[in-house]
Order: sequence, then C-alpha cells, then structure tokens
Amino acid sequence: MVVAYIGLGSNLEDPLDQVQRAFDELDSLASTRLLKRSSLYQSRAIGPEQPDYINAVAQLETNLAPLELLDALQTIEQTHRRVRLQHWGPRTLDLDLLLYNNETIQHPRLSVPHPYLTQRGFVLYPLADLDPNLHFPDGKSLQALLKQCPFEGLVRLPENRQPA
Repeated sequence: MVVAYIGLGSNLEDPLDQVQRAFDELDSLASTRLLKRSSLYQSRAIGPEQPDYINAVAQLETNLAPLELLDALQTIEQTHRRVRLQHWGPRTLDLDLLLYNNETIQHPRLSVPHPYLTQRGFVLYPLADLDPNLHFPDGKSLQALLKQCPFEGLVRLPENRQPA
C-alpha cells in the first residue's frame, strides 16, 4: 500500500455536494481506502472569470499503480459530467493526483508531484490539515512552502459546512 494525496475542486452544479460525493467515491475505489479528508476551502478561480471554487485534499492508501489511480480519478470526474473545454475553466469536479508516496513521476499522462502544487494555497493549506510535517520528494517541507504562499483569497469553511 502507498499513500497518495488527491486534490479536489469544483465550482459548478453545487460544488459542496460535488466534493462531498467525490470523497465518498474515492473511499469506494478498488484497492483503496480514504484515510483523511481536509477541511473545505473556498478559493478564487485561476484563469477566466468564473465562480469561486470549493477545494479540499484527500489522503488515500492504495494498491493502485499511479496510472491506474489516474484512470480511476478520471472515471469519477466523468460521473460528475466533467467537460474539458477550456484550460483552467469552470468544472463540476477536478481531481488531481498531487503526491504518490514519495515518488517523482514523469509520464506523458501524469506528472507527480503535481506541477503547480507548490504554488497553490488552495492545495497547500488543505494538505497541511492532513499532514503539517509533510515533505515533498525534492526534500522541501510543506511548512517552508506555506511561508511563501499567503492564505490570501482562501476561506476555510465553517465546520457545519464540512463533510461528515
């Protein structure tokens, strides 16, 4: 079993519900178990004008190989009617494989760690909810990256809006 971190984001068709359902679907993946889920965060969209996002991170334990896990994530996105029309455009659900064990993966379909991971507060702060002492494959610490990435533009949703 390996530990993988998955970024979740939605800004269409009831984003809170989209993310909640995705947590449940991640926990139902074959050979996979949801270990932890971060708090939910509201963030401004990157890219074209669009609604704010609901973001979170899931920590999984899985026996799926990286590309198998990617395929499973994309299948979940499709069940949420994910359409890829515009780079950084609005979406019903976005699932990104952020980290896979402590591996660095470069494949035409997959880059791990996720290429923008270290620059995105809406990923770093939820990661810190799960493991504040996390270190990345290049040795950088999550805490060092958080110091360079302001919380500005993020809203941690109140507990009564969080998943069970």
